[in-house]
Amino acid sequence: MRKRVLLGAAAALAVAAPAHAVPTDFKAEADALLKKSFPDAGPGAAVIVTEHGKRVYEAGQGLADVNAKTKITPETVFRIGSITKQFSAAIMLQLVAEGKISLDDKLSKFLPDYPKPGADATIAELLNHTVGVQSYTDIPGWMDEKHTAKAYTTEQMIAEFKDLPSPSRPGEKWAYNNGGYVLVGAVIEKVTGKPWYQNVEERIARPLGLKTIQYGIVEDRMPHMAKGYTLTDDKVAASQKIHMSVPHAAGALIGSVEDLAKWDAALRHGKVIPAELYARMNSPTKLPDGSTEPYGFGMGMRDLRGHEALGHGGGIFGFVTDSIYLPKEDVFVAVFSNSDRPATSPGLVLQKLAAMAIGDPYPSFQKAALDTKAVEPWVGLYKVKDGERRVFLRDGKLITQRTGGGELEALSGGNGRYFYDNSLTWFELKRDAAGTPVMAMYQQGAATAEETPRAGPIPAELPVADVPRATLESYAGLYDTPAGRLTVALPASGPMTVMLEGQQAIPVLAVTQTEFRLVGVDARIEFKAENGKVVGATIKQGGRDLPAKRAN
Repeated sequence: MRKRVLLGAAAALAVAAPAHAVPTDFKAEADALLKKSFPDAGPGAAVIVTEHGKRVYEAGQGLADVNAKTKITPETVFRIGSITKQFSAAIMLQLVAEGKISLDDKLSKFLPDYPKPGADATIAELLNHTVGVQSYTDIPGWMDEKHTAKAYTTEQMIAEFKDLPSPSRPGEKWAYNNGGYVLVGAVIEKVTGKPWYQNVEERIARPLGLKTIQYGIVEDRMPHMAKGYTLTDDKVAASQKIHMSVPHAAGALIGSVEDLAKWDAALRHGKVIPAELYARMNSPTKLPDGSTEPYGFGMGMRDLRGHEALGHGGGIFGFVTDSIYLPKEDVFVAVFSNSDRPATSPGLVLQKLAAMAIGDPYPSFQKAALDTKAVEPWVGLYKVKDGERRVFLRDGKLITQRTGGGELEALSGGNGRYFYDNSLTWFELKRDAAGTPVMAMYQQGAATAEETPRAGPIPAELPVADVPRATLESYAGLYDTPAGRLTVALPASGPMTVMLEGQQAIPVLAVTQTEFRLVGVDARIEFKAENGKVVGATIKQGGRDLPAKRAN
């Protein structure tokens, strides 16, 4: 690393953030957003917003314990999920600063029995998700409760994936990898001689006064601990059981939004790791093909309406969390929810709050009546990056669908503007100088639009093949995929359906005797038979193949 980069990073930590003031009407607008996003009588969320390290807003909405009617407050404690990774990464970087580890050290130095090619992964590759080993959370069927409810040692967790084939060689590709962060925890333990979570307590939580940032194994006796929920048949229910040894250094910490804000302020202002390592933690990962991935060491990079942003989210049974830091404005926001299927995405609420806090709010729309005649000239096909977007009318509704995605209803916001429910994305239908219909898409509420001219009409759908019911019955059953359990069902009447774990059932229509297209989703499923028996399937979506192995 060149010296000028290190000096620049040090200067960035030393220079005070520019003067900025959260708008005076922020509290009223934030209260209204929180009230709209989460119910009073169900699982909800805690929120905090800080500027220059000082709290400018904090609130709770909904219930920490639905049965006991305990309200969520900023002191409520949640499982923070993968936000844990930034703590694990920071400890590893502290060890680097102390000369006990090098980012170029190979895993084999600390775990000599780990097999190749994973053994050749460097510490940096463990931290930035280019490690290439099998992520245990992607093993088909592994995240069932029969596995997750058990306690594991670090060695037992590693044994679950160490001998499985590696999806790629170390450093070759970027792929989010929870197994890699179990290995991060294992290296910390080998070097320090203490459990990874004890290092969190001694090196971070205790020195910074973070009383709620603890290993989740203590959650049963943690004051103000929220209960975790999910939805079963659209009803609130207790979430799946998980022993917190399972998420390990990848996601096993708990904490409050207040303590996470304290942690973030300490990290951002040079109180945790040296400036040069902080810069490395918050820099994109460069890949061999010359591309970059907006992820450093336990920290992601994103754009918020043209403003630089850093942060990480988390998802674990019963909880979804998110956090973001805007370095130029020195503003931090965290939103923690106690449901893994919350009423509104914490990430969506977080982005709205952050934009409001810096005085650059996302556009808001009020639903207006759709003028179908007015949008007819824009119905058709639009060529976009990595695919195409279809725009069409059905049953008086305006629908859009991008390659590999599902159908989305676009609601009219008036004046040629259209938006999606529970989304920041919106678009404008207009014409260019030549009169050609153009779709101007503001992805995730971006400040500038992606403008695409209409390319022509939508191609006709392929005809539906006639498949004997006996053949359809042979496809029905359960399949294991890296994304969870897939259920293929054949009702007494109506088309066959497919349902990926945690999602809704989707009807499918036959294209051939073995291949089916999903209705309303740009995807296909192809079944595979060996010796007259169906053994698996492949879901094809967005240029990617998801293998499914027959489970029954």
